[in-house]
Formats: sequence, C-alpha cells, structure tokens
Amino acid sequence: MGEKRQPSETENEKRRRRIAHQRALREKKRKKKKRARILAATAAFVLVAAAGGAGVYAVSIKNAEKKASVVPYEEKMYGNSVYQTEKLYATDLCVSAEDLDEISYSGSTNVHAAGLFDINAKKVLYADRIHEKLYPASTTKIMTALIALEKGNLSDIVTVSSHAAAESFPSDAQLCGLKEGDQLTLEDLIYGLLLYSGNDAGTAIAEHISGSEEAFVEEMNSRAKELMATGTHYMNPHGLHDADHYTTAYDLYLIFSECIKNENFAKIIESDGRDVSIKEADGSIRTDRWEPTNYYAKGLAAAPDGVTVLGGKTGTTGEAGFCLILLEKNQEGNPYISVVMGAGTKDALYQDMSALLEGTNSIS
Repeated sequence: MGEKRQPSETENEKRRRRIAHQRALREKKRKKKKRARILAATAAFVLVAAAGGAGVYAVSIKNAEKKASVVPYEEKMYGNSVYQTEKLYATDLCVSAEDLDEISYSGSTNVHAAGLFDINAKKVLYADRIHEKLYPASTTKIMTALIALEKGNLSDIVTVSSHAAAESFPSDAQLCGLKEGDQLTLEDLIYGLLLYSGNDAGTAIAEHISGSEEAFVEEMNSRAKELMATGTHYMNPHGLHDADHYTTAYDLYLIFSECIKNENFAKIIESDGRDVSIKEADGSIRTDRWEPTNYYAKGLAAAPDGVTVLGGKTGTTGEAGFCLILLEKNQEGNPYISVVMGAGTKDALYQDMSALLEGTNSIS
C-alpha cells in the first residue's frame, strides 16, 4: 500500500470545498440527463446458454457515454475522462447504472466514490459515482493476490530480486522490508501483500508468477476484462501512483466478488496477522509479523453494533486519497461488500465506511 503522509487540515478544507462545488454542478447535469440514463440502463438483453446442464444467464447493459467529473486531489485529469462500455453482467452480480440510496446513508459525500452491495440479494444498496474512473492505490493488490492464488502454489519458495527489494521503492511507500536474496513462501508473500500491504511483496509475487512485472500486469489487465471490469487499467501490481493506472468502485466490487470465492483469499483477509520466517541471502533466518492495516482489524475503528467486518483491503496515495473495500456481515449474518474511495483523511474514511456498514442493518 503506497501509504503517504496525511495532508494538512487546510489542504483538506480546500479539497472539500472543491469537491462540494463540483458535486453541485454535477447534480444539475444529472437531473437533465436522468431520463436518458434510465432509458440507456434499461436497454438490456438476456442471453441464455447451457453449461453442464445448467442455465447460464447474462445481461448486457450499454451505458450511455458519460464524462468522469471527479475533482482529483491534485489539479490533474484522471487517465481517461470518458467512460463508455458494454458489459455482460451475470445474474449473481449487483447491477446499478446510476446513483441511488436505499439505506438512508448518513455519511459524508466528500469522497470520490462509495458503494454498498448486497451479496445474497444481488442488489446495489448505495451507489455514489461507482462507475467513474479513479486511482485505486493499494486496493490494486486484490487483483495481484487473485492471480497469484489462481496461478501459483502457496508452498513455492520465492527469491526476492533487487528490483523487488524494499530499497527500490520510494521512502514513504508501505513495505514488508524485503531484501535482495531473501527467500520465503508465496503464501507468506500474499499475507504481506494483503494484510500489511507491502509494495515490495507485490513486485516479488509478480516476478515469481510471470517472470517480470510487465508480463504480470498484462495478466492483470486480461483478468480484469474476464471479470467485466472494463473501467480498469493496471500499470503495476501494487498500486503506487501512475496516471494510467485506474479503476472504478464498481470494478473493485466485481474483482473483490471473485476474490472472496477463493478460500485462501478469504482466510488471509480474515486473519489477524502472519508470523513469517525469511531466509536471507547469507543463509541466516529472520522473523517478522505482518498485521492488517485496516482500522477495524487493528481495533482503531469500531463497526456498528451487529456488524462484523470480516476483512478487506486498504489503499492510500496522495492522488487516490484514502480507500477501503470490505467484506462484512450484518446482525442477521447476511454478507455485503462495501467500498469507499477518495476520502480526504483516514478518520473520514472510517466514518464514511461505518455509515455504509450501519446501512446493512436497515435492510429487512
């Protein structure tokens, strides 16, 4: 996780004013275009095919062309300002073409995007700009982990290259502290990637799975297309900032939905930490412990009464703001996925996320 130092309060106030002003302008445009968006969203068709004797259903929705209007934290445009795509949505996915609120969301709107997805009901309960292209920061790592778990063997011994070593990264990047010549299992690296959000772990995994970061990134982009995450484009396996590295809150939901189907992924994000043993280049052994970065797991943020946070992935850069995607269950034991992207501060991130989590208990 490219976690960077928190911006000052003065900067946050300026950003909030910019976001609020931009949101007001957007709201006027939305009212004029609402009818057109609804008609576009409902222009869907259902495809039925047979697969192993079972029906496979898909819905294709063509979204009308719309421009990404989020104001970035720096005065820059996101990678591509136009988002236009045709997707095939399986019936086990939540689908929404526009903003909505079925939970009476009580959090702030000073974020880049937010969404709440009911897994069992296959329904979007809250959507705020979920189709706009944004910088993902270290939420990128859920795709890195997915490919590693699908293509690698957890017992593989990985040797850390000079390129993957900690000293190859910016001084303020989140790192596991890997050294050139270190040897450790792929399983330990994935724990370091998802729990501690080590950027060096991401590069070591990429090189082990595909031979190079570049080849691994090609696999990331290919897998994103397979998952219908067509608003996503990767440039690296860890999420450090690149202008051409972006996703959407909805695409994060699509990717995370696939991730949590993997038992090992679910086990890792639900873990409270991982004790690792690393063999150094000189043959000596050092130990470390990698713990989760999200505040719910660390006990620094409390989930609403009745809500259990199972695990998730944080992400922070100066350009992306503070981001978080979670798997949780409400007081009735029903599972949900929640996403907040682009909060101005870490405290604001968890306040807004808790407001989404509270909404899961309002669903009958």
